[in-house]
Amino acid sequence: MNQNIVPTISSGTAGPLGVLHLPRLWQKASLDAAGMLHSDYPGCGQGYDQMVLDGIGIDREAFLAFIQDKPTYVETETWISANATKLDAESIAALNAAIIGYNHSDETRKAILDTVGMPDEGKILDAINLNNLDDWSSFHATVIAAE
Repeated sequence: MNQNIVPTISSGTAGPLGVLHLPRLWQKASLDAAGMLHSDYPGCGQGYDQMVLDGIGIDREAFLAFIQDKPTYVETETWISANATKLDAESIAALNAAIIGYNHSDETRKAILDTVGMPDEGKILDAINLNNLDDWSSFHATVIAAE
């Protein structure tokens, strides 16, 4: 079994609750709990991961403890619905706007584009698309080209 899985669910993806990045957080935390997450990725980092937990009012340690039981995504949303303190439409909209509106620093943008082999023409500024490119490049290098 591959113990070096690169997460490929985009931060721009939402599940039925409408919370962007939540499916990715579930995937990363689940892979980490199973000992299968690629070492370049945190299971639950301080960026978008913490932004989502704070944005919907979920305690980090409670979430990570729940993930140890290896829930499905639907089970995770059910747990989130029962435990979140800020799952109203206004809180979700504010969180999603913050996720969509987040841009990496110029240095991070240039590093990602250099790594994936794209010129920095100033067209891709948002972290979601830059992270997607980075994930896809890592996935290709780890899974496709490594074979």
